[in-house]
Amino acid sequence: MIGDGVKQAADALRAARRVVVLTGAGISAESGVPTFRGPDGLWRTYRVEHLATPEAFSRDPTLVWQWYDWRRGLIAKVQPNPGHAVLARWEARWPSFVLITQNVDGLHPRAGSRNILELHGNIWKTRCPVDGTIRPNHDVPLAEIPPRCPFCGGLVRPHIVWFGESLDRDTIRAAYTASRAADVMLVVGTSALVYPAADLPHAACGTGATLIEINPDATPLTDDAGISIRGKAGEILPLLDSYLQRG
Repeated sequence: MIGDGVKQAADALRAARRVVVLTGAGISAESGVPTFRGPDGLWRTYRVEHLATPEAFSRDPTLVWQWYDWRRGLIAKVQPNPGHAVLARWEARWPSFVLITQNVDGLHPRAGSRNILELHGNIWKTRCPVDGTIRPNHDVPLAEIPPRCPFCGGLVRPHIVWFGESLDRDTIRAAYTASRAADVMLVVGTSALVYPAADLPHAACGTGATLIEINPDATPLTDDAGISIRGKAGEILPLLDSYLQRG
């Protein structure tokens, strides 16, 4: 029963001081963000796997930025959903609250979340390959394609971790540190298939955290979760929030 799982989750959260949340594509899909992968992941005649690589950018940066400009235009039309809003409010509830996300769409910051570790980057930022400077860019459409660094004049790239690249070491280190210190870890809307993000819940479990999974479908993580709630984040998180406010 959903109600029983939500009550158990609320009890675990009430007793916690350190809470970590890991979110995946599911919470963004509820807002209408396309996954850009799978059968519908075609743009012109290209697939994401052929565009989101360092090699593709070196070969044709204009093409890659045209694709990202298109993606940004789609994402700009959607809004954070109630699940995003709940997680933003929760930052003020616990002495330590860390939000780790695999999503690059920027919906968590738009909802008001601030203590975020963006494992795969953010589509609304650019990075200069020369000096590594990361800058926000919310132009829709982009003012120039490809955009250039205002200081060195060189091409900037999307601040995204591409296929074949490693995650930022400081970001993944901070994610592991937070996960291992957690009293409770919620895993929301992720398939638990993409590593190293999928290893973070195991790191939390290894140090005694209560693991709560919120997902419409079972995942490889389900059997390890102490509490598993079947449902959409935009519905379950507000329900869980209401239970918390009763206690």
